[in-house]
Amino acid sequence: MWAWVRPLGGAAILAVLVWRLGAGPFLDGVRRISASAVLAAVSITVLTTVASAWRWRTVARGLGIPLPLRTAIAAYYRSQFLNSVLPGGVLGDVHRGVRHGLDAGDLGRGVRAVVWDRAAGQVVQVALTLVVLLALPSPVHASLPLVVPPCAAAVAVLLLAGRALARRGPGRLSRLLRVIAVELRALLRRATWPTVLFSSVLVVGGYLGTFLLAAHGAGVSGSPLRWLPPAFVVLLASSIPFNVAGWGPREGVAVWVFAAGGWGAGTGAAVATAFGVLTLVSTLPGAAVLVADRRRRHRDSPSTGREPARAAGGVLSGT
Repeated sequence: MWAWVRPLGGAAILAVLVWRLGAGPFLDGVRRISASAVLAAVSITVLTTVASAWRWRTVARGLGIPLPLRTAIAAYYRSQFLNSVLPGGVLGDVHRGVRHGLDAGDLGRGVRAVVWDRAAGQVVQVALTLVVLLALPSPVHASLPLVVPPCAAAVAVLLLAGRALARRGPGRLSRLLRVIAVELRALLRRATWPTVLFSSVLVVGGYLGTFLLAAHGAGVSGSPLRWLPPAFVVLLASSIPFNVAGWGPREGVAVWVFAAGGWGAGTGAAVATAFGVLTLVSTLPGAAVLVADRRRRHRDSPSTGREPARAAGGVLSGT
């Protein structure tokens, strides 16, 4: 049921936006994308993908499983492409974790390495977003004192509850929470967390660069101090899982925040659309990785015709 709810939620948001704004702003966002913007976005994505793979490799090594950087880069491109074309926006990461776990001989730890990788990136992005929203004027600036304290209290309650359950909870849940605590302490070592933090900041900077390209193409003007808060809010909305291949909440939040900032709802829709298209095009190398993986698996697998015939012949001849 949850697998159906997530894409339906994103589709519902898009349907409401098209109903209220029409298709014009979305088409404008696509028409205003220039070849130079596409080239710049592809170049930025190369850097962000390498930084993301570097973070994932660091996390995996912190958990005790090997991951070559070249393999991590190819897998990250593949997962980004799958996230951009499949509902939910996370199936590429699931595929990445399962493949790495199977290759490393530890499925559980391989999947958890991807979860920690994504979680670390989200934590850094949320922290940077809060800093920007607290420091710069924005449509949500006045609401932060009402939102941040309850969220911080909820996190503290969850941590305390998790600690209590790890000690006296049901056996299976208690073991899982103890594993999480051990892995978290491993990731907070001095040899791990600075690299995770630095690479995550680089990734967020790359997302901001791509967003700037989309905003510039849509005609958004003004100083960086004015468009930075809306950019961080829209990027944070991109991680909401109720989407169709990344589309839905991002466009809804962009329409709201750009309208509140004085640029207009149509401009927000155009910027979000341009950003989505640039992101999709920039992840197309992941499709090439998928094709190469498929060909390699087909080449390395036993032939479907000769091997069974040879085995049958051996059985019939008594050898």
